[in-house]
Amino acid sequence: MSRKAAVVALTALAPISWGSTYFVTTEFLPPDRPLFTGLMRALPAGLLLLALTRKLPKGAWWGKAAVLGALNIGAFFPLLFLAAYRLPGGVAAVVGSVGPLFVVGLAALFLGDKPTAKSLITAVVAAFGVSLVVLKAGAALDAVGVGAGLLSSLSMSAGIVFTKRWGRPEGVGALALTGWQLTAGGLVILPIAFLVEGAPPALTGTHLAGYAYLAFGNTAISYFLWFRGIERLSASSVTFLGPLSPITAAIIGWAALGQALGPVQVVGMLIAFGATLAGQLNPRTPKAPQVEPFSSTEKNGQEVSMDLGVSGVRR
Repeated sequence: MSRKAAVVALTALAPISWGSTYFVTTEFLPPDRPLFTGLMRALPAGLLLLALTRKLPKGAWWGKAAVLGALNIGAFFPLLFLAAYRLPGGVAAVVGSVGPLFVVGLAALFLGDKPTAKSLITAVVAAFGVSLVVLKAGAALDAVGVGAGLLSSLSMSAGIVFTKRWGRPEGVGALALTGWQLTAGGLVILPIAFLVEGAPPALTGTHLAGYAYLAFGNTAISYFLWFRGIERLSASSVTFLGPLSPITAAIIGWAALGQALGPVQVVGMLIAFGATLAGQLNPRTPKAPQVEPFSSTEKNGQEVSMDLGVSGVRR
């Protein structure tokens, strides 16, 4: 396996893990607490990574970490949950699947990556495949829900592009940067969750197990893999891994919840998966971040791991 293929495979574990979120939420967590769930995903994981790495931002990176945390977590989670509550699940997934188109545009604007016909066509095909997997006949639209879904997708897309543009500061590992973002994002969600949903619900052992999985496996490890992939791959390559999430959710729903999975859904999965693979076939070498040094992983021409011995465990 080539080095790039290994990085792609590890990064793909993040959206695959996120595909399990719906199952865990419906089967293990208290109902109707989406913001509290977002808070429990982000803040404990971020604080744990801060404790492990013992590094805090310095100088301009306080602001950059806050912006990245808000884009990738703090704004993304509430908007995503608002869309999920205002729209049928299939419609919300389709609205969210336009992310690759946002990334192509933002990468052209902020990274200087000119959009190609291939990237635009692949993004449209990926969205079409996802729609076949999740969209049901007669699904209703809601203007607020659609707007929230588009904004959540734009927020994550901007987070991908600016994570790529800024890299990470000298001497700071990917694990620490992940902790900064999760903590900042969790602190954004904290007041919103308490204002909208009130005090935390009473939690059972099952609830705590579900939150533990979401915080550490589904968020800390998965986001670390995701951000690590952003450093090593082009922004478009990373975002084209996104369709793996609804594909995984559909498979889990069929295997664990007895949900129907007919020929149309299977064809949609094949189309979306094909678009995911096509999105990785980019002959151009990703550009290094333009503002900050890419990371301390490049030193004297050799790669030095700053990830506390973890060779690929992120977002």
